[in-house]
Amino acid sequence: MQQSAVPELAHTHTRPIHWVATATAVAGVVALSSVLQPRPATAAQATEAPPRAAAPATTGIDFPIDCGPVKALVQKKASGDLDGDGTPETVASVHCDAPMGTPPDGVYVLTRSAGSTHARVVATLVDPKDRTTVTSLTVTDGAVLATLLGYSSADVPSCCPDVKDSAKWQWKDNAFVRSTPAGAHSV
Repeated sequence: MQQSAVPELAHTHTRPIHWVATATAVAGVVALSSVLQPRPATAAQATEAPPRAAAPATTGIDFPIDCGPVKALVQKKASGDLDGDGTPETVASVHCDAPMGTPPDGVYVLTRSAGSTHARVVATLVDPKDRTTVTSLTVTDGAVLATLLGYSSADVPSCCPDVKDSAKWQWKDNAFVRSTPAGAHSV
């Protein structure tokens, strides 16, 4: 092995003084950066959108369903602007709190008048007299979508619905118009 003709350089070996110098330099940069701060931004701030009205609550509503001595229960609900006025409505699936069996559902649309805090029922989409059970309920793009279970005849026992249907309601010409969504199938 041949020896190098150049003597070892002093800067190739770290010594404690090198670490002290590095730590001092880093501390100086941190201290200087805390003193030198950018000026506050002067661009105009975006204005916030006005607060959106809350959807009507389902509590305290006298739903048009005859439950006799038991109370009406809200099983499912969904909210959204159904009529395009910028104020959300609430759609509620309601049935009687029966101790046994599967009571039929009613589907109701709730709205609140301008300046009022109390909601009211403005439409019935599914009447409980139709003996229908709602398994899903959503509001999408201003339309109410629901999956309904029903019966093909009065001879089918209430325990065992034999018809599955998908329904879609949209607000058109001051009324809710029902249609079947694309891709819906009956059983």
